[in-house]
Amino acid sequence: MAGFICHNFIFVTGGCMKNIFTVILGVLFAVGLGISREHPCLFICKEEAQVIKRDIDKFPLLRRSYIELRKKVDDALKKPIEVPPPGEAGGYEHERHKNNYREMWAAGLLYQITGNKEYAEFIKRMLEKYAEMYPKLGPSPYAYNQAPGKIFHQALNECVWLAYTIQAYDCIYNYLRPKERKVFEENIFVPMAEWLSLENAEEFNRIHNHGTWAVTAVGMTGLVIGNEDFVQMALYGTEKDGEGGFLKQLDLLFSPDGYYMEGPYYVRYALRPFFFFAEALERNRSELKIYAYRDSILKKAYYSAILTIFPDGVFPPINDASLTMDIRDIGMIISTDIASYRYGIDTLILGIKKYQNSVILNKCGYRVAKEFGDGSDVRYPKLPSVEFRDGYNGEMGGLGILRRYKGDDETMLLMKYGVQGGGHGHFDKLHFILYDQMKMVVPDYGFARWINIEPKFGGRYLPENSSYAKQTVAHNVVVVDMMSQNRANRKEAEKFYAKRHFFDSSNPEIQVVSAIAEDQYPGVKMIRTMFLISENADENYFVVDIYRLFSKDKHIYDYSLHYDGYFINTNWKLRSYSKVLKPLGKDFGYQHLWKEAEAKGSQDFMFTWLSSNRYYSFITDYKNSGDRVYFVRIGANDPKFNLRREPGLIYRVKGDTTVFASIIERHGYFSEAKEISDNPYPTFESVKVIGNNEKATVVELQRKDGEKWVIVVTNEKGDKEKEREVMFNGIEYKWEGNYNILKNGSKIW
Repeated sequence: MAGFICHNFIFVTGGCMKNIFTVILGVLFAVGLGISREHPCLFICKEEAQVIKRDIDKFPLLRRSYIELRKKVDDALKKPIEVPPPGEAGGYEHERHKNNYREMWAAGLLYQITGNKEYAEFIKRMLEKYAEMYPKLGPSPYAYNQAPGKIFHQALNECVWLAYTIQAYDCIYNYLRPKERKVFEENIFVPMAEWLSLENAEEFNRIHNHGTWAVTAVGMTGLVIGNEDFVQMALYGTEKDGEGGFLKQLDLLFSPDGYYMEGPYYVRYALRPFFFFAEALERNRSELKIYAYRDSILKKAYYSAILTIFPDGVFPPINDASLTMDIRDIGMIISTDIASYRYGIDTLILGIKKYQNSVILNKCGYRVAKEFGDGSDVRYPKLPSVEFRDGYNGEMGGLGILRRYKGDDETMLLMKYGVQGGGHGHFDKLHFILYDQMKMVVPDYGFARWINIEPKFGGRYLPENSSYAKQTVAHNVVVVDMMSQNRANRKEAEKFYAKRHFFDSSNPEIQVVSAIAEDQYPGVKMIRTMFLISENADENYFVVDIYRLFSKDKHIYDYSLHYDGYFINTNWKLRSYSKVLKPLGKDFGYQHLWKEAEAKGSQDFMFTWLSSNRYYSFITDYKNSGDRVYFVRIGANDPKFNLRREPGLIYRVKGDTTVFASIIERHGYFSEAKEISDNPYPTFESVKVIGNNEKATVVELQRKDGEKWVIVVTNEKGDKEKEREVMFNGIEYKWEGNYNILKNGSKIW
C-alpha cells in the first residue's frame, strides 16, 4: 500500500487498505486519543507534502500549479520585505499586506513540500516585521462606518490576513525556536484574535460572510497555538452559547438546498473560509463530523454555487456583485478541491477543474490532479435548469434558473425571488437576467464599485451603490409609484421575502418559473411568470413574461428593462431630447436616469435592439392612451462619473390591477464583417391579455404568419396536479396543473 497517515486521517494513494485498523490504533495510542499537536495540522501535513513532492511530475495539473506557485514565491524572495503602515482600501499599503499573506501562505506550503529553508526564513522575517508593528497599531482611521481592523481599514480584511498567515505559521512552526514562537504569538496572533473576537464581538457573532471569516481566522489560530478558548468561541460564538460561531453560520446562511443568502458572487467568497475551517476541524476535531453536518450542507453549498454560473463560468451579478467574477477565483479552486476529496469527484467537478486549470497543494488537490490526468477526456458539462430554495428553512422564496441548449448555443434565464440578502442585498424581488451569446443581453448592473481602485472612493462601494445600483429601478422588474421595494429600507426588507409559486423544467422546449411578491409595496400583490420557449427545429427562442399586479388602488407602474446593445427601431413615435436632458425622477434611483426620449402609440409596443450577432425584440401589450415609454440612460446626477452609461427603457402605465404581458424574442443574424443582416424583424406582432382575475391570467400571442399561442397561468396556489378552470369572454379554459399552453388551438404542453 502506498499511503500515509496525517493526524486523524489516512490518505491512500494506491493499493489496498491492508492493516489500516492496526495503523489507526497505533496513531490513536501515540497521541493518547487527544488532539495531535503535530505541525502542520491545518491544511497540509508532512506526509502528504512528501507524496506531492514525490509525484509532482506524474500529474500535469499538479505540476502546473506547483510551478506557478513556486515562481510567485521565488519572485517574492528576490525583493525586499515590505510591511508598510496601514492605508486606504484599495491603496498600495492595502494591496501590499494582501500580497504578504498570500506569499506567506504559498511559502509555507512550498517549505513543507520542498524542505527549502529559504521559504521558512521568508515567513519568519515577514512575521518579525509584523510583530514589531502590530502592537503599536490602533483601530484604522479609514474604517468609514465599518468594523475597523488595525492593519486594514476593516476587520474583514484582517480576518483574511490572519486566516492565511496562521496557516503559514503552522507550516513553519517546527522550524521556529520556542522563543520566536512566543514573540509571534504574543505580539501578533493572540492580540489579533482577541481584537477580532472579543473587541469586535458583534462582527464576530454576525451571521454573514464577515462573521464566517472571523470565526475561521480565530478558530484556526486556536488550533495552531493550543488556545481552546479561541476554538470554542469560533465554534459557538463569543458567549459559547451557540448563538454565534461556525455552526450557527452553517445553520443560517444556507438554505436546505445549499443556496447562500447573499447570492452567488458572495458565496464564492464565503466558501473559502467555510472550507478552510472545515478542513482544519476535520483534521483536528474529527469527532465533530463537520462535513456531514446539517445533511452535508457544505457539499450542497458548493454545488449550488457551481450550478448558478453563466456558460462562461461567471457568477450572475445578484445583489452587490461584479460582472466578471468567475469560478477561477481562488475560493472556488480551494472549495472545488476540498469538496471533491471529502465528498467524491464527479464529471461536473472535473469539468470545472478544466476551466480552473489549477489545484491546491495538499492531498485534496493531489487527488483531483490524479483523477484529471492530462484532461484530454474531460469536457465542460452542460448544467441543468434548477431551482434553489432560499432562507435557512427553505421557505423564503428562491432562485430559478432555466437553461436552453441548441448544440453549442446556450441560453440562461434567471429569476430572483428570495430573501433580501443582508447588507449586500438589492431591492429587486422578481428581477430577471437573460444571458445569451456568452453575455447578459438583459443585464443586471451589479455593484457600483471600482474595486481596489484607490482614486475611486478608496476602492470601496461608491455612494451610487446605494443611490442607484441597489434601487429597484436599476433592475428588470416593475417599480410601483417610482419608489423602491420596501422604500429601500434594508431593515424593513429583511423582514420579508418573495415566495415561490411554481417551477417546471421537465420539458426542455417549454420551461417556466413563477414567483410571488406581496410584501414589497403596501396593498400591491405581484406575480411574475416567465417562460423560456424554443421550438424543435428553430435556432431561436422567445421569453414570455406575464407580470400581474393586483391592487384596489391606482398606482404608477414602471416596467423597467435594461438591454445590452444598440437601439435599432421602435413602432411608436419617438420624441427625442437631444438638446436638453433631464433626470427621470428625484430619488430611488430615478435621479440617475437621463430621459433621452419618450414615445407613445396606439398599438402594442415593439422595440428591437442589436446585441453582438443577434436581434432581440421586446413586445408588450398596449393598455390605454396613457401608456408611455421612456428611453433612458444611466449617468444623471453623477458628477464624478462613477456610473456606467448603459441604456434601458421604462414602460409606464397607470391603474389598479394590471398585467404586463410581454415577449422577448431572439431573431435573425447580423455580421458587419460579412455585411449580412438577416431577419431583423420579430416574428411576433402582438400580445394580448384575454382575461385576468384571482383565478388565472390568459394571454394570447400572435405571429405575423397567423400562428396563435394561448398561455394560461394560475394565480392561485401552485399545485401541478390540481384541475382548474376559468371563463373569459364566454370561453371556458380548463387545464390541470399550474399552466396550459395552446398553439393554434391544440395543447402542446
